[in-house]
Order: sequence, then structure tokens, then C-alpha cells
Amino acid sequence: METIAAALRDAGRMMLALDPALVEIVLLSLRVSLTAVLVATLVGLPLGAAIAVRRFPGRRAVVIVLNALMGLPPVVVGLVVYLLLSRSGPLGELGLLFTPGAMIIAQAILITPIIAALARQAVEDAWREYQEQLRSLGARPAQSALTLLWDTKFSLVTTVLAGFGRAAAEVGAVMIVGGNIDGVTRVMTTAIALETSKGDLPLALGLGVVLVTIVLALNAAAYLVKETAQRRYG
Repeated sequence: METIAAALRDAGRMMLALDPALVEIVLLSLRVSLTAVLVATLVGLPLGAAIAVRRFPGRRAVVIVLNALMGLPPVVVGLVVYLLLSRSGPLGELGLLFTPGAMIIAQAILITPIIAALARQAVEDAWREYQEQLRSLGARPAQSALTLLWDTKFSLVTTVLAGFGRAAAEVGAVMIVGGNIDGVTRVMTTAIALETSKGDLPLALGLGVVLVTIVLALNAAAYLVKETAQRRYG
């Protein structure tokens, strides 16, 4: 217990003093995860909305596959991205392996199905309510999808944050494609794993507290935005 208490005190001092190593890792983590979420959002929201409003052969199978991809094993995604970006891979000439770019690609692949699947459900619920009205106005599927995305925007904030939480907590894929290189690709999750194995508990605990605080703060903000919007717009 004394060791843990001492580690917690040291972790608190590091956070209050804005330890350079801790700050560097946190900033890189945010850059990688937020960029991955942006990419996944730009792909996932339109994809989910399109599947929600369109009826085509095999749609049910597409929905099932999309939902199944929400549980993609991170290490498998990391392995696939590694093979694609390795020197002998088809994208090896880009030189992205063991860079933040490779980590962004891996995280984006992991969270795009999550955002797309959750967006599809939200838009499909709205589509059941407004489809007759939209069709009577002559809206095409693409126009309907965009309209419903805008109509459900506050609900979709939670969807995007679910993707961010998945990205920020990811270890396996980013470890494989990033290599956990100090000062280059070391993010909060990989640093926590490494420092814990080394016995450097203060840094691991400090990063853990920061990671949990960021996730809780973003979710609290999303909840407040959603509640405020519901009260204002009914």
C-alpha cells in the first residue's frame, strides 16, 4: 500500500508540474486519436446514413457485417495494417510504418464500423418517423440521408464520442504499427503498458488519470450538449 500511495503522490506531482514526458505523450495521443475520429466520422456517418435510408438487395447482410465489424480484434487490424505498410507490402513505399500516420490508419479502421453502425441505427429510427414526409417533398435518398444526419446531430455526438473512447483506449493495433517508439509513436495506452511492466508506476498512473479524465470530460460535455438541445428544441 505504501508503494501505491507513493506512486500516486509522484503521479500527482508530475501532473501538477506538467512533466514534459507526460505532456508529450498526452498531446501525441490526442493528435492521433482525434485525427482518426475525424477520418472515421467523415466516412462512417455518411455510410451509416446511406445504409439507413436505402433499400437494396443484400442490405440485411450488409447491416449484419457492419455490426459484426464493431468487434474487430485490434491485433488483427494492427497485423493487417502492418503487412500493408511494411517494406514488402503494397503500401510500403509510403514509409508510414512506425509513424503516427500508421497509428491513425489503424485506429480509423477500428472505429469507422462503430460510428457507421451506431449512425445507421440513429438515422434509421428517424427515417421511420419522417420517411413519408421526406418522400412527399420529393427528397432523394442522398438528400434524405443528409437531412436526417442533421436532424439527429445531437444523438450522433454520442456516437462520435464512442468512437473516440475506442480509439483512445486502443493498445494492440497501435503497438504493432507504431512500435511504441519514445518521442515518436508512444501514446498513453502503450506508455502505460510499458511503464507498468518496467515498474515505473508514477508515470503509468499519471497517464491513466489523464486518460480517464479526458474520456469522462468529453462524455460529460456530450451529455450536457444533448440535454441542453433537448430542452431547447423539445
